Amino acid sequence: MEKEFFEDYEVGELLVSPGRTITETDIVLFAALTGDWHPIHTNAEYAKNTIFGERIAHGMLGLTLGSALIFRLGPYVFTPKKFIAFYGMDKIRFTAPIKIGDTIRCEATVVEMKERGEDTGTIAYDGRIKNQRDEDCVVFSPKILVGRKKT
Repeated sequence: MEKEFFEDYEVGELLVSPGRTITETDIVLFAALTGDWHPIHTNAEYAKNTIFGERIAHGMLGLTLGSALIFRLGPYVFTPKKFIAFYGMDKIRFTAPIKIGDTIRCEATVVEMKERGEDTGTIAYDGRIKNQRDEDCVVFSPKILVGRKKT
């Protein structure tokens, strides 16, 4: 399953990470790291009176932890050995809350591959962070720059 070059991928290929349960500690540590102490994340009494009825994880916490889960498949699966750089991310949407106790996973489907000359190419993914109920919580479109096989 390890990949080395751009040519080792194909459009339609699906990668699915293992799951990880989001904890109260994750939320508190993320708040401390970022300085985002909004009460929707950190105040149980405040959160009871919101549309969610309880505390929820920061959207960026869900994106950060969720997207990193794909690397549990191995260092050369989502990114090949000839990985050069993270090229960008588009269309980020937070479509459902991630709550304390939710188990999330990342699904990434190759949706586009573009040659960028003889030596490099970009691989674009449809990324989805899903919860244990198979609901999309975060949808995003990451793109990576990778090396090509020498011809």
